Amino acid sequence: MQFTLIGFIVLIAFGVPIAFVLGLITLISIATTGNMAMLYSLPSRMFSSTLNFGLVAIPLFILVGELMNYGGITRRLINFCTALLGHVRGGLAYVNVLANAMAASIMGSANAQIAVMSKVMVPEMERQGYKKDFSTALTVSSSVMGPLIPPSMPFILFAVTANGAVSIAALFIAGIIPGILFGIAFAILVSFFARKHNFPKSERVKFSVISKSFLNILPAMIIPGAIIIGIMTGAFTATESAAIASLVAILVGFFLYKELKLKDIPKILINTTVNSAIVTFLVATASIFGWILTFEQIPQLIADYIMSIVSGPMTFLLVVNIFLLLVGMFMEGAAAMIILVPILMPVALSYGIDPLHFGVIVVVNLTIGILTPPVGTGLFIASSIVDITLERLIKSVIPFLVAALIVLLIITYIPSISTWIPSQMTK
Repeated sequence: MQFTLIGFIVLIAFGVPIAFVLGLITLISIATTGNMAMLYSLPSRMFSSTLNFGLVAIPLFILVGELMNYGGITRRLINFCTALLGHVRGGLAYVNVLANAMAASIMGSANAQIAVMSKVMVPEMERQGYKKDFSTALTVSSSVMGPLIPPSMPFILFAVTANGAVSIAALFIAGIIPGILFGIAFAILVSFFARKHNFPKSERVKFSVISKSFLNILPAMIIPGAIIIGIMTGAFTATESAAIASLVAILVGFFLYKELKLKDIPKILINTTVNSAIVTFLVATASIFGWILTFEQIPQLIADYIMSIVSGPMTFLLVVNIFLLLVGMFMEGAAAMIILVPILMPVALSYGIDPLHFGVIVVVNLTIGILTPPVGTGLFIASSIVDITLERLIKSVIPFLVAALIVLLIITYIPSISTWIPSQMTK
């Protein structure tokens, strides 16, 4: 196992994509242990790991995000938020937070949200006198809401890797209040900076303009509305909601907004296919890596060690938070989740921790990883799009990172924040 660990560290250090790292480490482990017969089972195990109905939701929600971008939905969301809040001191910064929250209810991916919002919000904030450092940091940080407010691809992966301990639909609903908490925390921080730096504000617009902007976004809001209402009423599953959301996004883009064109469809499908293939390949390689870990009894050893040093559920959650934050600094969130959830979930259940609560904690921790160097993907995406150095961006992100950690602690030690809405659905 020493060769496996050394190989993992070396490959990560050289920047090899995590999916390839997991596959190569599996082969190294088999070769060094002499269990060559396991090679015959690798292809079937990789294939079978992707045969999960819940995973079908991932390409569908990616498709929804692509349709939204090409269909003009993002621009209309921002226009509404600007009409509503632009006249407030630091109004465009509040717009950034609110627009990210609304986009989160459609996209479900933090990285996709960062890419879209960085192209739109940062240049506009610069034109109105905001510093690029602050604008970019706010945009990146606000994207943390993406995986929490449904739909959410990380919640789908968590449910799949938790081996049926919790449903995708319940996780979607559990993330609503935590996502709103992050929005409130960032808005409070914006309020502080607005007074400190005397942020600009625009003229108050007429109520008729706000009303028109609101009517413009109503068709787009059918998408998250259909998802949440459908899941809460039991009308359809999370995967079925993804298909319905895709259909609604097509209808809205083609017939209501009329910005989605037939010529855009090939590009949309290609982007969806490529991004879906990346996630699927990661699931496949992580599954065989997890198989090797199980064969070596690593999960059991880790679980036994944790239980030997941790006295209760509150201490366990603190240890998990610290551990996952460290992991998120060096590993992409989806890969970390696929590897670690099967190890940590049984331990969490043994301490009597609600699986919904634990799922939200895991997703929040690994999502915060997009804000932390050296592997924070959100930092790299935003810095390349807006042309800002990583050093400047990291320095500006620190206050938002502190706010995110405070919210994480609140979510961790007040379980009802995650479990209250799902509990009401079962009554």
